[in-house]
Amino acid sequence: MSELPVVSLRDRVYELMSQLPADKVTTYGDLAAFAGHPYAARRVGEIAHSGPDELPWHRLVNARGGLAVGFPGGQDVQRQLLEQDGIWCDKDWRIVDFEERRWRPRT
Repeated sequence: MSELPVVSLRDRVYELMSQLPADKVTTYGDLAAFAGHPYAARRVGEIAHSGPDELPWHRLVNARGGLAVGFPGGQDVQRQLLEQDGIWCDKDWRIVDFEERRWRPRT
């Protein structure tokens, strides 16, 4: 009988982030849940801060659509990167049309 491969949370988060459409954002909690670890949102944040640069980490936001306080370069840099993708933020650092922009990957 063959063994199933063990996929780490980190691997699954990387895989999901690589699928994130260019005009969408996702949340730490959504990624954790779809990676099979619904209570690991904080861990997803740790993974994001050390993840490969080619993934769109700037499109990762909190559960209310707010920009990440710990984003490298700060919220100003995250906002600039989002605007380059055509995603706008309000004066309170939240995604303007969050529910329409929110991506929830299919399992």
